[in-house]
Amino acid sequence: MSADRINLLRTKVFDKSKWMQLPRDVVIGHDVIEQIPAVCEDLALGDSVLIVSGGQTRDIAGKKVEALLSGSYDVATFAANVGDPLEAIRRAEAAAAEAGFVIGVGGGRVIDTAKIASYNTDRHFISVPTAASHDGIASSRASVPTPEGNVSLAAEPPVAVVADTAIIASAPHRLLASGCADIIANYTAILDWELSHRLRGEPLSEYALTLSRMTAEILFKNADLIKPHSEESAWIVTKALVSSGVAMSIAGSSRPGSGGEHKFSHALEQLAPGKGLHGEKCGIGAIITMYLHGGDWKAIRGSLRKIGAPTTPAEIGVDDETAVAALLAAKTIRPERFTILDMGLTSESARDLVKMLYRE
Repeated sequence: MSADRINLLRTKVFDKSKWMQLPRDVVIGHDVIEQIPAVCEDLALGDSVLIVSGGQTRDIAGKKVEALLSGSYDVATFAANVGDPLEAIRRAEAAAAEAGFVIGVGGGRVIDTAKIASYNTDRHFISVPTAASHDGIASSRASVPTPEGNVSLAAEPPVAVVADTAIIASAPHRLLASGCADIIANYTAILDWELSHRLRGEPLSEYALTLSRMTAEILFKNADLIKPHSEESAWIVTKALVSSGVAMSIAGSSRPGSGGEHKFSHALEQLAPGKGLHGEKCGIGAIITMYLHGGDWKAIRGSLRKIGAPTTPAEIGVDDETAVAALLAAKTIRPERFTILDMGLTSESARDLVKMLYRE
C-alpha cells in the first residue's frame, strides 16, 4: 500500500510571503537635484510627469525640477498647499491619473499629497524633500489633516529619493531639529512594539526593529553634530530619515517608528491644532514614554536639547493641562495599536509626567 495518500506525514511547504517596496535609487548630497533627469531615465517610468509642490517650495526647488525635465518629458504641475487638504488630494489624484509618474517636491504636506495621489492612481512616486522635518520622505505612510485631527493612511513609498543637502540645509533649523526628534522617538516606538508583542502577541520584525533602533542611535550619539544650516547635519539627518522609512517598508507598517509618542502627538494635534511640529511633539512624547518604560529619559531629553528641539509643552505654546489631556486621550488614537499609554494612565499620574518634563 502506498503512503502517498497519508496526509499526516507529508512535508510542509513554506508558503509565507511578504511584499516589501523599497527605494531603488537614493541620492543624497550637494546639488544632487541636478541628477533628477538621470534618476528618471534610470527608472524608465514614462514620458509624462506630474510635479507636486507648494507655493514656497516651488520657488525653492520645484521650478528647478520642472526646468530640468521639460526637455525630455511632458511636464504638468500641481500646487498641493491650496485649499482643503482632502480636496487637494482628490484634485492631485485626477492630475496624477493623466501622468506616467509623480514627483513630490517640498515638505511634509506636499510629499504626503504626492504619495497618496500616487498610491490611489497606481503611479510611481519620486520624493524630492526640501526639508528634513519627519520620516515621511521615504515611508509608505502619509499623514492627512482632517477636522478630527491628523490620520495616517497607506501611501505609495518612493521608488527614488533625491535629497539635495544644499536645499535642506538652507531650510529653517527648526525643521531639521523636528526631523531629528521624530527619529530619536524610534527608541520608544520599538519599546512599545516589543511590549505589544509580549502582551498581545503582535507580530514583530526583528530586521525592522533593529534597523529602527540603529537609526535612532545614530542621531542620539551624534546630536552634537546637528548644527543650523550645515550640509553635514542635513546629510546625517536625511540618511536617518530614509533608513527609518525603509524600516517601515520592511515591517509593512509604521510600527518601527510610531508608538505611544506618536499617539500623544496626534492627540495633541486634535486638542491644540497647529501647535508644534509633528516631530517636536513626538520628541516630547518620547521623553514621557521612555520614563514609563523605565529607560534613560534624561538622555533622550539631553539629545533633543542639543539639537535644538523642544522638550516641554510650553516651548511649543501648549499649556500643561492640554498636554495632560493629550496623554489621557492617546489611547483613543489608533486603539488597535497597543502602547504603554494604553495601560491605565490616571489623571494624577499624567500630571506628574508633564511636571517631570520641567524637572532638572
